[in-house]
Amino acid sequence: MLDILYRDDCLVAINKPSGLLVHRSNIDRHETRFALQLLRDQIGQRVHPLHRLDKATSGVLLFALDADSAREVGGQFERNEVHKRYLAVVRGWPAEAGVIDHPLSRQFDDYGRKFPADKPPPALPAVTEYRRLACVEYPTSRYALVRLTPQSGRQHQLRRHLKHITHPIIGDANWGKGIHNRFFQQRFGCGRLLLACTGIELQHPRDGGELSIAAPLCDNFAGLVSVLGWSHACDQI
Repeated sequence: MLDILYRDDCLVAINKPSGLLVHRSNIDRHETRFALQLLRDQIGQRVHPLHRLDKATSGVLLFALDADSAREVGGQFERNEVHKRYLAVVRGWPAEAGVIDHPLSRQFDDYGRKFPADKPPPALPAVTEYRRLACVEYPTSRYALVRLTPQSGRQHQLRRHLKHITHPIIGDANWGKGIHNRFFQQRFGCGRLLLACTGIELQHPRDGGELSIAAPLCDNFAGLVSVLGWSHACDQI
C-alpha cells in the first residue's frame, strides 16, 4: 500500500518510496510496478501525474483526480509557481548556503532515448538554492546534510547541480562517486540515492488557497540520518 499524505476531491499526494517509477518508461522496460497504476488501483479511480520524481528519489509525489485540476496545477508547475523542498546527503562540506545558477539541457527525450552527443538540445536556465544543515567527518572523507530548493524544474536538476559544485549526492550512480556510494552501502547498509522531496507548496486548483504537503523521510533514509546524529537537523527542513 502506498502512503497517502493528502487527499481531497481534486488532488492526492503520496510518499513515493525510492526504487519506484512514477509511470512506465523505456529506460526501465523490465519494471512492472509504477506509482501511477498502484495509486489508481488503491483508490479506485483514475489519477493524473503532475510532476516527476526520479525512480531513485523518494518523497512527495502529487496527482490530480480530474482533468481540470491537472490543467490548473500543471500550469503552476510550468510557470515555476510550485515550491518544492528536498533533503540530500552529499560528499564534502559545501558552503553554509548558496545558489547554483548553471544552465542544463535535456539528456533524454520523452521516450527515454539519449540525445546524440553532436546534436544536444539547448541548455536552459536552471537555479537551485541550498543550505547546509549538518556535517560529519570520517578519517578520509566529509559528508553533509543539505536542504535543496529548486527554482526551476530541469531534467535531473538537483543531481546534476550538486555534481557541478563537486558535492555529488550519495548513492547517485550517474553523477556521484562510486567509492563514496560503496562506503555508505558497506558501512551503513544504505544503497539508495539519498535524495528526498520533503515538502511541496502550491495553490489549490479549486479555491486558490495555499496548500502545503510534507513527507517524512522513508525508514532507510531516516535511519541513516539518525545513525549520523543528524535527526535534530531535520527540524530545519
